[in-house]
Amino acid sequence: MAEAKSIGRDRYFDTLRAIAIIRVVVFHAFPIAALELVFPSMGVMFALGGSLMVKSLDRSELKTIKNRLRRLLPALWVMALVAVPTMIRHGWPDQPSWPHLLLWVFPIADPPSSEFGYPAAGVLWYLVTYLWLVLLSPWLLRLYRRWSLPTVLLPLLLLMVLMAYPHTLGQTIAWVLHNILMYGSCWVLGFAHREGDLAKLRPALVLSLAAVCVGGGLGWAVLHPGDEGIDLPGHPVAYSIFSLGFVLALMRWSPRMDWLARIRTLDGFVSMVNNRAVTIYLWHNVAITAAVMLYGPLELWKLPTEGLGNAAGFGVALVLIAAIVVTIGWVEDLAAKRQPRLSPFVKRRAPRQPVAPAPVPEPAGYY
Repeated sequence: MAEAKSIGRDRYFDTLRAIAIIRVVVFHAFPIAALELVFPSMGVMFALGGSLMVKSLDRSELKTIKNRLRRLLPALWVMALVAVPTMIRHGWPDQPSWPHLLLWVFPIADPPSSEFGYPAAGVLWYLVTYLWLVLLSPWLLRLYRRWSLPTVLLPLLLLMVLMAYPHTLGQTIAWVLHNILMYGSCWVLGFAHREGDLAKLRPALVLSLAAVCVGGGLGWAVLHPGDEGIDLPGHPVAYSIFSLGFVLALMRWSPRMDWLARIRTLDGFVSMVNNRAVTIYLWHNVAITAAVMLYGPLELWKLPTEGLGNAAGFGVALVLIAAIVVTIGWVEDLAAKRQPRLSPFVKRRAPRQPVAPAPVPEPAGYY
């Protein structure tokens, strides 16, 4: 496949991110283990984030970190304004002190929540992990440029040590470190993509390495099943290696995406998901939980089959996600320093012929 040489947004990255987020939403609605095997969304999303960090860090490290925080945190703050008062009003046994609630402002660890608020807080580990990888990126990038392959493997080795001695650190620190190390190799592999190191590898070698990683991770999970069968995410090292295999195959090539613009509906959908990626991720589990609670009142059980009822419930969740995106998604526009819009859709126009060359700004919507 030909290398993509487009100016502005990388539509291949946009498409990968859209697929990843859709898979997350579908998995939380229908927790089928096979979905984790079809597409390891989190590994792909962290790899995309790592690649985009390199593009910005070379311009200004401090400004890049500030920009990433600005893109992520406002959407979390909006959720905090809704979730924290709701949890307090609903009744919050063992409510944490106010200093602990500051994790909803700057999440260096998972923000606290009640059982009632868990659908909102349960997905925030991703933001915590992303935040730490952003903060660590200047040092990781220097390390990668000096020792490339060892830096890719370092998170995996440290994860093995952590899994061997899980009680050495406190529960909170161990959980945060576990997630950083589990996806750290994917993040660094994003560095390799942006530096052009992946493109230098022979296709046969990349495909062989990808097959070994995917097969090895999956094989370990098959040989060590959980109580309910194959549980690949339950084996962090195996899942990290499995994700690395997918990232290698997906990011070694940058296929041309000209065809996407010709399918206007799909092109607009991909743009919409990217423009509201943080909002969709933060709120999708809340919408799914609300749809489950509405299953009885809406009498979806009266539908002819259970499958139709589940599909209808998922449809309710999608409607709720759409309503949330329209209601508060504009916060992402403010965070990206764009004109706030209720509609998440952006009409893509054919670029005009430039009068003179101009520097390309950082693509809006990336985080």
